[in-house]
Amino acid sequence: SVERCRCHTEDTRTAILYSLLSQNLSQSRASCGPAQQRCLCPQRRTVCLRTPHVTCQAASDVLVKTVSFMRNLPSFQLLPRDDQLLLLGSCWAPLFLLGLVQEMVTFEVMETPAPSMLKKILLDGQSKQQEPERTQPTLAAVQRLQCCLNTFWSLDLSPKEYAYLKGAILFNPDVPGLRASLHIESLQREAQRALQEVLRPLHPEDQGRFARTLLVASTLKSIPPALITDLFFRPVIGNADIVELIAEMFYEITSWQRAP
Repeated sequence: SVERCRCHTEDTRTAILYSLLSQNLSQSRASCGPAQQRCLCPQRRTVCLRTPHVTCQAASDVLVKTVSFMRNLPSFQLLPRDDQLLLLGSCWAPLFLLGLVQEMVTFEVMETPAPSMLKKILLDGQSKQQEPERTQPTLAAVQRLQCCLNTFWSLDLSPKEYAYLKGAILFNPDVPGLRASLHIESLQREAQRALQEVLRPLHPEDQGRFARTLLVASTLKSIPPALITDLFFRPVIGNADIVELIAEMFYEITSWQRAP
């Protein structure tokens, strides 16, 4: 049997206050929807970083290292610019998560502070002129992310394993629109082969480690980039496009490196 959400019963007093103060209750409820009500369910309960100033700085450092990894790969630099942009947009999130694992970045979350009901009512008439509210990560989504990171930590990868695994993730021939997909596929196979060769002497008794490592790496792609952005970067970059910022970082650094 499906458990009934307790939100509606626990918010009764708030709903009564709202109905007394607001003349547009039905319209406001329709626009807000059930997802914005205070809810104890992990799927709908929103959270934020407990120490954003610390965690966002650590995340920014990891992102810089992720961009540096890509720009220091000659095989990536030789790809057509359009392919570079497609791979940047598609692969930055799993590469960033792998960087979090490698740098041992841990974080805690707390429940998002409840919005002021009175403020909502007073600003109701101005809501159309205001920017849309930023989405907040849910507790369930963050728990899935932390579970994924914990699984990776249990593998205890070496620096070489991280390097080749990053290459296997970056050179993804399945990204739509690639011009050099066959070449990118060969680069991915090369990275996977190098990873397998590194694993043999490090873990000779563990025959399934290569397959298990690739399987765990595939779970990184199940974490939505929007969740990563909202959790780690939205407090810093506001409404800016994270992929555009990453591309600017990449090309600004490479242009600087090539300058005489």
